[in-house]
Amino acid sequence: MSEPIASFSPLYEQIKAMILASLQAAEWLPGDAIPSEMELAVRYAVSQGTVRKAIDELAAQNLLVRRQGKGTFVATHQEEDWQYRFLRLEPDSGEKLQLKNQFLVCECGKSDSHIAQLLKLKAGDPIIRIDRVQSYAGKPIVFEEIWLPEGRFKGLTLDMLNAWSGPVYAFYESEYATHMVRAEEQIKAVLADENLALHLQIPIGSPLLSVERVAFTYDNKPVEIRHARYDTSDQHYDNKLN
Repeated sequence: MSEPIASFSPLYEQIKAMILASLQAAEWLPGDAIPSEMELAVRYAVSQGTVRKAIDELAAQNLLVRRQGKGTFVATHQEEDWQYRFLRLEPDSGEKLQLKNQFLVCECGKSDSHIAQLLKLKAGDPIIRIDRVQSYAGKPIVFEEIWLPEGRFKGLTLDMLNAWSGPVYAFYESEYATHMVRAEEQIKAVLADENLALHLQIPIGSPLLSVERVAFTYDNKPVEIRHARYDTSDQHYDNKLN
């Protein structure tokens, strides 16, 4: 019988995993500066070049942000350039999209099998459901239903959401130390039913873009489900592919 082949990862990948573990453990919060490459090299007993390569990969994955002359920081949705990183809706006019939030519902309930599967919960586990309308230039253009695991977002209320003026992902960071690092989306065309027509102030049967998203925090942990319907009569969904 042949001996099993030992598997190993390059040293910089091991350091990358250690830095990621510190991010997951909230040792460094979104917006915080992490230790210098030299300090991390001493901490992990490796060369500075090995640390630099690990940080380069985490920066390429948008988990860390390098700032010339200032150091390396944990990525945050609080920064203007990052606030709407996951939003691909853009006005046809080319103007910058400034959305105004109105949260309509924030209530606790039990997850059905579909929501539980996506959030890696058990059916019937407690969840929070949120309804939100977003407006641009005084016109509602987005209606969203959002589901969150209640265990991570304990105490969340409608008043808290409506008191927050910035992006909801920045709210998750500020109030619940939950940073969204990536998302998966499914997109298709739909027609407005009576409920959507009411919220978006459009005729029933109007064409809409349906975007279903699962957002993940560190370690590929799903922490939000979002079902958005976009009125794209004066907007478009912009996605740059590399």
